[in-house]
Amino acid sequence: MKRVAAVDLGASSGRVMLGSVGPEVLELRELNRFWNGPVRVHGTLHWDLLHLYRSVLDGLHLAGRIDSVGIDSWAVDYGLLDASGRLLGNPVHYRDSRTDGVLEQVLSTISAAELYAVTGLQQLPFNTIYQLAAEELPADAATLLMIPDLLAYWLTGEIGVERTNASTTQLYDVSGRDWSDELISRVPARVGGARSGGGLPRRVFPRLWEPGDVIGTALPDETGLAPGIPVVAVGSHDTASAVVAVPAADDRFAYISSGTWSLVGLELDAPVLTDAAREANFTNEGGVDGRIRFLRNVMGLWILQECQRVWGDDDLAGLLRDAADAPPFAVLIDPDAPEFLAPGNMPARIEEHCRATGQDAPRSRGAVVRCILESLALAYRRTLRSALTIADRDVDVLHVIGGGSQNELLCQLTADACGVPVLAGPVEASALGNVLVQARALGEPFPDLRAMRALVRSTHSLRRYAPQGKPADWDAAESRLFGTR
Repeated sequence: MKRVAAVDLGASSGRVMLGSVGPEVLELRELNRFWNGPVRVHGTLHWDLLHLYRSVLDGLHLAGRIDSVGIDSWAVDYGLLDASGRLLGNPVHYRDSRTDGVLEQVLSTISAAELYAVTGLQQLPFNTIYQLAAEELPADAATLLMIPDLLAYWLTGEIGVERTNASTTQLYDVSGRDWSDELISRVPARVGGARSGGGLPRRVFPRLWEPGDVIGTALPDETGLAPGIPVVAVGSHDTASAVVAVPAADDRFAYISSGTWSLVGLELDAPVLTDAAREANFTNEGGVDGRIRFLRNVMGLWILQECQRVWGDDDLAGLLRDAADAPPFAVLIDPDAPEFLAPGNMPARIEEHCRATGQDAPRSRGAVVRCILESLALAYRRTLRSALTIADRDVDVLHVIGGGSQNELLCQLTADACGVPVLAGPVEASALGNVLVQARALGEPFPDLRAMRALVRSTHSLRRYAPQGKPADWDAAESRLFGTR
């Protein structure tokens, strides 16, 4: 029996989980759960990385005997180290406004078609390439580390970037599976206060790790952990770990990794770099065992979470009951509209969005929640159908994993909208995928992803949602929201 610690950091909370893996055994126990969110300082949103690191150590100290540690987190954000390994400032949060207008500046130097041909990445204004173009890099910046790699560096003293998270930077060659020296050299950048004629400094981009590589061992004097505990590179982008734990029986599946964000897509053997994929804004991100996560980001439950925060209402079950009783398709919003990206008064933004689109604003909290969930289901439908057409695939089932798999109303609406059975669960998919990759690195006999998924399927309960309702109603709603059929 392997006992491993999975550090799983989401965009609103983090947790340290103890995983037990053995023949017909895959169990998780939560050791420490902690807040994670932006801290605004003089107008800039930062991550509180020292709080996160302290919380991670607190969880690891509760684990008792463990065989290894693995870390996954959200994508795109990074920290910069100087030559001595000192962190040069708190990492900036991807929802910060510093990247406003930067995408257009970069595209005036590197065309969207060129970027996509190399990276295969969805255009999002907060991708790492745009954050770096927006930042004035300190002259003494020596190393860029993505968030999981920064925490792993603090644990071990070893420097590198894990491949699945590197693939989200828009500076990674998805076909060549390495940093793109050409793109790095062409990004308009400011280094030490001066405009760099040679792009970003190549020296800051370190070696790449594969999921399953042993990064190093935890430093006992620094961490308070027992000597010799290996820190294993997992699918360090949390969605890469989550997709490992999709309990699929074959390849005819799609998935939604549902949480603060919703990642809607397919698992493929090779990237799809066609004009159709680029124009539909699909991303080709690295997965475990060299697979490609062909997906598109949809805003996700962030909008609902912000509404609950503003309302001061944490009774999600009650809100969902009221939403189930609210009239269907009364109000629809585009969940990916830019006004819903930043933290703020989300109910007021929904009202303003409704006025701008000629709709009456929802009049109750239940109606607001119904509006959010139906709009998300329509966005999932549109994204899934585009993915299947562009990748020339068919699927028999849609797996909903992550925290959103517990939202019964959203899962049923998703099945209805997409016209495909939904299998919901597991909830802690990212932590499970993290644990499974660690266990294989320690010698558990998982020859491939199918073997890992079989263990998830045999040890976790799933809930099935069959499509209901009238497809014509969803056709009409999609046409009304997006102007397409």
